[in-house]
Amino acid sequence: MLRGSRNLWCNAYRSGAEASRKTRLFCYIDSVDALQPNLPPSIAPPDTGGSGFTWKIMAAAVLSVAVVFYFWSGHASGPAAPPAPARLPFGAAEQAYAAKIEIESISLSRAENFLHQEVTALSGEAVNHGERTLAGLELTVEFFDELHQVVLRESRQVLTGPATLFAPGERRTFEISFEHIPPSWNLQQPSVRVSGLQLVAAKE
Repeated sequence: MLRGSRNLWCNAYRSGAEASRKTRLFCYIDSVDALQPNLPPSIAPPDTGGSGFTWKIMAAAVLSVAVVFYFWSGHASGPAAPPAPARLPFGAAEQAYAAKIEIESISLSRAENFLHQEVTALSGEAVNHGERTLAGLELTVEFFDELHQVVLRESRQVLTGPATLFAPGERRTFEISFEHIPPSWNLQQPSVRVSGLQLVAAKE
């Protein structure tokens, strides 16, 4: 016996052209389910969550890579360098007084710093031939190549330590270290000039 949940309907008719007068039966079936025996409903296998678990693993991997890249990019270059000190004033009054500051006894030497790196040290003396007291002195050093083109230019403040005031007639020694000088330097003495002054206000 055929069982099914859907309707089965047939339309029978006799064919007049055939001598046997056989009856042809045409069955129109709504669904093939009507010809199947009555079976229990199929049960889909439970979703074990495999695809969701895979996405979680991938998301965790991407997050780990992002965290590693963040810390590597922020710390691979080491601690940030300290900010450069502010430049000293060098207006009309400072430029006029700069002619009264003499730089002499310049010499170069090679030394090793605490990181065992070889540095070039420039030492010299500054003499205050003017009548004003200075609270700050900035020097600019320029290194040249064989064509007398500047290959390195750096400005440094040289009045440091407890006795920072530079009185009239006083002589003050200084030293400036350079860790990296371009190989195109002509190995000659660099130029040193005053590029900033901090004048102490004159007493009335």
